[in-house]
Amino acid sequence: MKRLFLIVAMLCVGVVSLSAQQNLWQGEGLKSPEVNADGSVTFRFFAPSAESVKVTGDFLPEVKLRWEHGEAMVAGEAELERGENGVWEFRSEPLKSELYFYSFIVDGMRDVRDPSNIYMMRDVGSQMNYFIVPGERGNLYSARNVKHGTLSRVWCPAGGVERRMVVYTPAGYESSSERYPVLYLLHGMGGDEEAWVATGRVTEIMDNLIAEGKAEPMIVVMTNGCTKHRSAPGFSGEGMWRPYMSGSMDGSFEKMFPSIVEWVDKTYRTVSRKSSRAIAGLSMGGFHSMQISKENPQMFDYVGLFSAAVFRGDSSVSAVYDDFERKLKKQFAAKPKLYWIAIGKTDFLYEENVRFRELLYENEYPYIYVESEGGHIWRNWRVYLSQFVPLLFK
Repeated sequence: MKRLFLIVAMLCVGVVSLSAQQNLWQGEGLKSPEVNADGSVTFRFFAPSAESVKVTGDFLPEVKLRWEHGEAMVAGEAELERGENGVWEFRSEPLKSELYFYSFIVDGMRDVRDPSNIYMMRDVGSQMNYFIVPGERGNLYSARNVKHGTLSRVWCPAGGVERRMVVYTPAGYESSSERYPVLYLLHGMGGDEEAWVATGRVTEIMDNLIAEGKAEPMIVVMTNGCTKHRSAPGFSGEGMWRPYMSGSMDGSFEKMFPSIVEWVDKTYRTVSRKSSRAIAGLSMGGFHSMQISKENPQMFDYVGLFSAAVFRGDSSVSAVYDDFERKLKKQFAAKPKLYWIAIGKTDFLYEENVRFRELLYENEYPYIYVESEGGHIWRNWRVYLSQFVPLLFK
């Protein structure tokens, strides 16, 4: 009897194992997305009972969304057509080489993942599928046959606690005694130290630009600017909270940043001088980059503001935000080598950046300005990074 029970149990395990591994032997199944030879992309979704299936993503033209508090440009939508066997399908126009995000809308339910595509990225609290159209830009965001740097997750004492950071060291760092310049790269509101790695493709961008001789080998330090938390969700004892659109614009991050730079200089083989330090960030990270660099005019020679939230500092909250123009004057008196500003034409922060550039122009502070298509999106920020990095440490 015991032997019979053992045989039955083994058969059940075998059936479960086969079921769990069926995708390994039954073939690809439904293919979605499919990048076609002309650069167009075909999306497919199996939903035999659905009344409507749409796809939305940054590969589609933006549309204006209005609500009671204002308006913003958001990704457009496209209808899939119902085909045979319950498969819905849509083919896009030919797309430029790039990395794109998308999700489905099924009977009004948004943020539906593509079950045929295992490739996903997280941005704040949203998970999105992605695909890459190969070519010049797409290749920059892909791991190629070049020498690769190392990505490390480390804990740095700052603000009275250990805080998690992600650090990129270029190929050859471990085997040499050479010292390297440092780029401090900051995320946006609701992001964390993983944002530039997962969604910004910083590792691939740095590896490829350095290998092509377009960028100097450098260390890239990615901090967590949301000082309420010590790390990205799930990497500390703070619990598995859902990321949300909140950030630290209370002066605490700016105050602790010199201690982060000091720790990096002690821990890594850096060139610890102003001419070998850069700071850049997107949105809230652009705000932090501007504030930190003006608070420490002798610390950074290179400053990059990507879609920066410029005029958001409240002097009643922190003295960091007091005397903005006086501190800016002191910073430019120290003659930074590069002050670089970039933003998309439909970005909701566009007018704010116009006012900031007017202030710089009126005071004859030198800066470089880049204006692109599109809005407050990762596609722009990856491009800005790939344009900014080759200008550093020359």
